Order: sequence, then structure tokens, then C-alpha cells
Amino acid sequence: MATRKADALGDYLTARRKQVRPEDVGLDPGSRRRVAGLRREEVALLAGISVAYYLRIEQGHVTHPSEQVVYALARALQLDIEGTEHLCQLAHLPGKHGTEPAAQKVADGLGRLIAQFPMPAAIVNRCLDVLASNPCARALSPEYTIGENVLRWRLLEPAARQLYSNWEYASENLVRGLREVAVTDLNDRRLRALIDQLTQDSPLFRQLWERADVGYRVGTIKMRHPRVGELELYRNRLSLPHSGGQHILIYHAEPESVTARALEALRSLPTQDADSPTRPDLAR
Repeated sequence: MATRKADALGDYLTARRKQVRPEDVGLDPGSRRRVAGLRREEVALLAGISVAYYLRIEQGHVTHPSEQVVYALARALQLDIEGTEHLCQLAHLPGKHGTEPAAQKVADGLGRLIAQFPMPAAIVNRCLDVLASNPCARALSPEYTIGENVLRWRLLEPAARQLYSNWEYASENLVRGLREVAVTDLNDRRLRALIDQLTQDSPLFRQLWERADVGYRVGTIKMRHPRVGELELYRNRLSLPHSGGQHILIYHAEPESVTARALEALRSLPTQDADSPTRPDLAR
């Protein structure tokens, strides 16, 4: 028999709490436990809500709990990104994708994959913090140092104007991409702080943000690299599903072009260790 929509949220919570062992969340399992997984009162304790309220949710009497409660339950039940997304859908959270503040860990170990790419590639979260990058990307520009924020570097570092021949155009695309994710994620304090800082410190950001152009566009960027000279690179963005807004930025050249040969030289340049830890100032 099909599950009624009103019962789906409670059924999901019941099923998931049975998968979590008390010792997994720091609770004493005791010797008289007669149920699999967590008891209702334990889930309520871990989520910081009353047992009575949790019981009402699980029994289908509360079908639209608040965002705060939903995420608290997701943490209590140790849900992954996909599980949290599903919980948000069942709780009817409008415009939510199951993401908490921008992730600071690469989804699914993809850092090892981009390390094998012959072209510059970096994995960033929705705030454009660099979570992983390959040596070619770090040799291309300091903005792809792990822990750097690509948009902040490009707008505020004087070196960016020297590196990018079409600096305003290259910056515009990043702002368009940021606005695309900001429409549903402005409750993310990290994202809000970044927008506030750039609004204050960058006239170009203020101008572009006020235009409200939305959406990352493919195209070309032109660079004056101090080691390998003039570059004309195609840019692409690949979104990573179930990652909280992470995506891969890739830059590639026309085969057998001057830029393609320059990228070959770039790959031979010394750069930072690909496994270097995230910088402590990532949460600025």
C-alpha cells in the first residue's frame, strides 16, 4: 500500500533513527535496549527539541517543521547530503537543497580525480572557496590556492588586474555565478559575509551586483602569465550533484594552439603540494 504524503516524513524519521546506534552519537546503549537504533527521546535530545514535539512529527501531526528543526534532526540522525535533501523535501522546505553553510570538504574524493586532469581545474563551493585544485591550476593563478576565495582574490588583489587582460569580463562571470546560488542560500552566513565585504570593498562588485545578471556563462578568458606569456583559455563549470553547491572550474585551450603549448610549460612549473591543508582564514 502506498504511503500517504502526510506520513512520509514520520516514516522516514522512524526508518533512519533505527539505523543509528547509540554509541555512534555518544550515548550509552545500556543492557536493556529493546529497540533497534535510537529511541524517540534520544533523537529529541540530540536535536534539542521536546520529546512531545518530536513524537508529533514522527506520527504525522506536524508536516511542516521549521528549517532549524529539520537540520537539527538531520544532524541527530547523521544524514548525509542526499539524506538531508530528502528530509528537506519531505518537510516541504521551499527552495531548499538540503545544504547547510557552504561545505568545506570536497565531495566524493574528487580532488584525486582533478589531480589527473592535464588542464587547470579546481573544485570550489558555492561561496567560491577553493576546496581542491590541481598543480596546473595553482601554477596558473594564486587564486586557486587551496583555501583561497576565487572571487575575493580576483576583485581585491591588485595582481588580478595584471594577470587578466579582460579583468572586468572575467570578474563579471564569477559575480553572475554567485548571484545564481545566492537566491536560495542567503541564510548562509559565510555567503552573506562575502557579499557584504565585496559590496563594501569592490566598486566593480557593487556595480555588477546591482545589475543582477544571473548565471555562469561559458566563454574565454585572456591572461598575461608572468612565466608562460599570453593565454586564451576556454572556461567551463561542472556542477556536482548532492554536494551543497560545489562545482568544478575547468580551463582548457584550443588543441595545438600557442596557449596549449603554454599550458604544457605551465604543468612543469613548481607549485604547492596538491595535498596542502585548507588555510585557516577560509572562514573570513
